[in-house]
Amino acid sequence: LPLITVLLGTGCRVGEIVGLRWEDCDFQNKIIEINHNLIYRPAEDTGKCTFQITTPKTKAGIREIPMFADVQRVLTEERVKQMRDGFNLDVIDGYSGFIFSNKHGHVMNPHNINRALDRIIQAHNAEETKLAKKEHREPVLLPHFSVHNLRHTFCTRMCENETNLKIIQEIMGHADIST
Repeated sequence: LPLITVLLGTGCRVGEIVGLRWEDCDFQNKIIEINHNLIYRPAEDTGKCTFQITTPKTKAGIREIPMFADVQRVLTEERVKQMRDGFNLDVIDGYSGFIFSNKHGHVMNPHNINRALDRIIQAHNAEETKLAKKEHREPVLLPHFSVHNLRHTFCTRMCENETNLKIIQEIMGHADIST
């Protein structure tokens, strides 16, 4: 839930969020600094998949974004939990202090987040199908979607609440306003 809340509340790309570190979050000024991505892809020398830090695709991808109240709340809760249970100790290309961890305490693989969303959708749809049958109505089913759709959802909500497209462009990290 904290991961999904942060994805929906920031509009960041999945690699930006799985690579987010505590030092990237300024709780006092309510700002999140986006300056790198964490990716999982084949290494050039071995071809074996590894986690790697990359820079954003464009200069516009390096940005500061607002830390909205719900995001600040879940990040604060996550920080307290980690102070109790332990922090992520992974070091990748010199980067450490990653916020989000898998059940083994390591950085999250973006592909696993999509698989988790698939399981959530399937579980919801199965439960909704049973309930709808019991209530003699058509089920309201969730369509398949990926973690990137959470970024689109954030952008849509921003467009509904912010008239200055330049601000939206900057938050989203788009080099071209038409995007």
